[in-house]
Amino acid sequence: MSSIEEANSERHYIMLVVAIVIGLVGIYLRFADFKHASAVANIILAIGAGMALKTVFTIIK
Repeated sequence: MSSIEEANSERHYIMLVVAIVIGLVGIYLRFADFKHASAVANIILAIGAGMALKTVFTIIK
């Protein structure tokens, strides 16, 4: 498989959508009203950002 075909693979874009949804969940949890909402939101947001960066660098490679 050529690098262009690999970069245009559907699984990359599905992973990006999942990462964005996870990041949005982290953002919305910042407004939640429970004891450790901010810490949980930061962790979830970091996971989503990490997944998105990993996917983008995989596409670039």
